[in-house]
Amino acid sequence: MKKLSLAIFLLTLLSTNIFAKKQKYISINEKPKYTQNFKHFDYVNVNAKKGGIFKGAISGTFDSFNPFILKGNNVAGIVMIYDSLMTPSLDESSVYYPLIAKEIEVSKNNDWVKFYINKNAKFQDGKSVTAQDVKFSYDILISKGAPWYKKYYSDVKNAEVIDKYTIKFNFKNSKNKELPVILSQLMVLPKHFWKNKDFSNSNTVVPIGSGPYKVDDYKYGKYVTYKLDENYWAKDLNVNVGQYNFGEIRYDYYKDRNVILESFKAGEFDYIMENSAKNWATLYTGKNFDNHKIIKDEIKHENVKGMQGFVFNIRKDIFKNKEVRKALNLAFDFEWTNKNLFYNQYKRINSYFENSELAARGLPTEGELKILNQFKGQVPDEVFGKAYEANKTKGDGNIRNELRKALKILYSQGWKIKDGVLRKDGKKFEFEILLGSSSLEKVIHPFINNLKKIGVIAKIRIVDQITYINKVRNFDYDMIANVFRVSSSPGNEQRSFWGSAASKIKGSRNMIGVNSKVVDKIIDYIVTAKSRTDLISAVRALDRVLTYNYYVISNFYTPYYRVAYWNKFNKPKITPKYSLGLFTWWIKDEFLND
Repeated sequence: MKKLSLAIFLLTLLSTNIFAKKQKYISINEKPKYTQNFKHFDYVNVNAKKGGIFKGAISGTFDSFNPFILKGNNVAGIVMIYDSLMTPSLDESSVYYPLIAKEIEVSKNNDWVKFYINKNAKFQDGKSVTAQDVKFSYDILISKGAPWYKKYYSDVKNAEVIDKYTIKFNFKNSKNKELPVILSQLMVLPKHFWKNKDFSNSNTVVPIGSGPYKVDDYKYGKYVTYKLDENYWAKDLNVNVGQYNFGEIRYDYYKDRNVILESFKAGEFDYIMENSAKNWATLYTGKNFDNHKIIKDEIKHENVKGMQGFVFNIRKDIFKNKEVRKALNLAFDFEWTNKNLFYNQYKRINSYFENSELAARGLPTEGELKILNQFKGQVPDEVFGKAYEANKTKGDGNIRNELRKALKILYSQGWKIKDGVLRKDGKKFEFEILLGSSSLEKVIHPFINNLKKIGVIAKIRIVDQITYINKVRNFDYDMIANVFRVSSSPGNEQRSFWGSAASKIKGSRNMIGVNSKVVDKIIDYIVTAKSRTDLISAVRALDRVLTYNYYVISNFYTPYYRVAYWNKFNKPKITPKYSLGLFTWWIKDEFLND
């Protein structure tokens, strides 16, 4: 009888080992496009020449080389010095392929994941990347990195070194199907380099990594240059073929955003991505555009557009009431703004997952209702009807009807106009809109004027970039303008955006201050989704709850990149779906020696 039990145990063990086999990709619920032995991604040119200088421009300043801590303002491009365990395909929504880790193995019950390190992987000083480095990277991020890392990896029990080239992460929660993918994104830091250095206060330390570029030269707040590492260990891996073609990358810093475009047109740098519709329509003109020395291009993409808008900090008493937030939404005249300021280039955002299949549309599906029905009475009734759509105006600047509706809502919540100002319990309805630059002033001033008509006092406060960053990290604002960038395969990061725990963590991305058990539960459904269908239903359910709570006054988006560049680049024939693919470009022969 004992022999039979032992045989059954061994058979079970063998079955488990067969199931938890090593594989060359990881994805939550998407079938990989590329086969195990693929040679390169479809969106690259394998014959692209390497060399030459790429020059870009950044607005603001920098005083930190450590992107993993809160202290300081990070230098542009620093993540290029690091490699992660695995790397994404830019034409798939959530598939990762081997980089530092040559293979991955996930347990049958999803209670651990193993990464097998490529023995060829090396840091830029020639030392091998080992499992100890991976464990160090994980441990240092959750202990001394920015606070959100601890939350991001909250379902990880520990990191365990199996041998020199094998690392195992044990999980607290086997239901988090995204966790192996999250860990595959871990950037690996060299343990030996950081020995005897204070990671928490290391913003001035110039680091090394194992990535394609290394820091070459810099002057704080002025410029930084990176050089392509000729000894880059992974330059011939299939995921890197045809990529990282620039021999040198330089970013110059400009304090005045208005100077950047003129400097570009004068040839001070090579490439610019334009965010201003007015600039795009009126300023990208001249001789060099006419003779095609400068190319003006609109490149379509299929990226999920996260919510962009004027963000209420609902930690503030004045914004705790959903109906009040709804009323203030009515004072933003997008149609007039789009016509008079943006040359009708924009579309209104109606979803936290705009421009994708994840956005809630029409009536809830059966899958959405299966989730939402549990929360009847705890969420706005509107979530069970048609998906949210922002109010539309005539676009002529006359929004009396909208303001009348807004005032009616505010009156119903106890606010009354006295001496031209909205008041409640003796307090004026007034708040401040915090900005880190003047770029949105022209958009916000008409909004402020509309608010004034219903007795609401709103003022703009513009501060320098470092002050702005610190205030946002400490949630020290009434309202800000922000973009919540999301992926095409949402998961654990949603906790950082909207999770209750994150609302109390300074430096988290929960800038709104969402603190809702319902939202937390729906995020759990997202994280534990077993299929793409289940994921879409859960994300759409979340979308309905977020939009009908009026946490933001939604802004606008375009489904394409607006870029201009000097005609010194070649590009592959295919642009990846989910990226501009800038690092697949290369410099034309005649400019290689510039």
